[in-house]
Amino acid sequence: MPPNPGVWKPTDDEIRQAYIYLLARFLVIRQEHTDRVEDEFDYNRIKYNPLGAADFVNPNFDVAYLEAWFAVDDDTAVLLEVPEVTGRYYTAQVLDEWGEVTFNINERTTPSQPYGTFALVKPGTYPPIPDGATRIDLHSAKAKLLARVELGDDPDGALALQRKFTATPLGDITVAPPPRIPAFDNANLLGAEIFDDLDAVLAGALDVSPAAFRMQVLARSIATYLASDPAVRDQVDTFLRETVVPEFKEYALTESAPYVNRWVGGMPSGNYGADYTLRTVVDLLGIWANTSEEVVYFNTSRGADGKPLDGAKSYVLHFPADGLPSSVVDGYWSVILVSVPDFRVIPNPLHRYNFNDHSALTPEPDGSLKIGIGPKAVPGVPESNWLPSAPDKPFSLTFRCYVPKSSVGNGGWAPPPLTEVP
Repeated sequence: MPPNPGVWKPTDDEIRQAYIYLLARFLVIRQEHTDRVEDEFDYNRIKYNPLGAADFVNPNFDVAYLEAWFAVDDDTAVLLEVPEVTGRYYTAQVLDEWGEVTFNINERTTPSQPYGTFALVKPGTYPPIPDGATRIDLHSAKAKLLARVELGDDPDGALALQRKFTATPLGDITVAPPPRIPAFDNANLLGAEIFDDLDAVLAGALDVSPAAFRMQVLARSIATYLASDPAVRDQVDTFLRETVVPEFKEYALTESAPYVNRWVGGMPSGNYGADYTLRTVVDLLGIWANTSEEVVYFNTSRGADGKPLDGAKSYVLHFPADGLPSSVVDGYWSVILVSVPDFRVIPNPLHRYNFNDHSALTPEPDGSLKIGIGPKAVPGVPESNWLPSAPDKPFSLTFRCYVPKSSVGNGGWAPPPLTEVP
């Protein structure tokens, strides 16, 4: 950046780090705007997603989903009712306005109360709540609910349980709309405009990260610096769009966590401490990630040869008999194919987007398991094990290990590499 005596000047790395920090908040705001335009949206109204539907990146088709945006105020709480669920995986996950998990309700995280009535309140307030309700302080006046009930071999039972999750506001609640932000998508992330209107972007959305204070001071200082000279702002905008954004996308896909067999993942998620960079990576690749005690995620967009996965080519994912995915989870596993760079499902004639441990997959004679990925059935792989890709689209795979065993993650077990089929 050009010298400007008497004015504090951020380094390139300070601009890079402040941008990455703020991007997590912008990704959550973008999702709130997306959710608000859906039919019948309202705060504190649960949306019971039909099976196979979830309008956000990297959805999970192995569960009956329900979701909601909670909003509370100084005087009013919201009651969340979680039904008793036995014999299948479930959780009620609530996240804050930065993508941090506030809590999970299930038999693992809250064994003393895995179901019942929970009163969600704004932190530092004491609205009246009913006797018998368990008080839970949110991080701010808003939060996102994602609850999941495993389909297993009984989807109808999962749907019945889905409808037993309820949310009830205990009065009229004043809800602030989300900040207005420039439109952007994953192919065209924001530039210098990310530093505009920071008061509106940061107000009310408490960040629990230990890095929040210093990063918000830095971001505001950079905003002041950019406002002082249009030429400087233009140079920073170019730096962000041509250098920071491409580098960050590549980092997210290949370097943000242990890179094993061309899969990146296995790192703690959901709660990030001072690692705001990993939080932004997760918000970009799969917003609303849960904690690593609940699930460990792996992503790949590269084949075994290191080249980007190409929807026009065919690949095989081959699990050895002594390394089947079912052997590393106490819950269940799943793998889903999504597009790059927006990480959403790609339509195909079979309406087949994922496999899991309840899928009717055909094993190999030696007990191993092959999954084929390509625009048509893959030679040498049973057609039941074919996950369709689109010839005109690059793609990524997300592999989930729900209730993972201790061997999963942190550079331990990872899915095998995708080998291209000639």
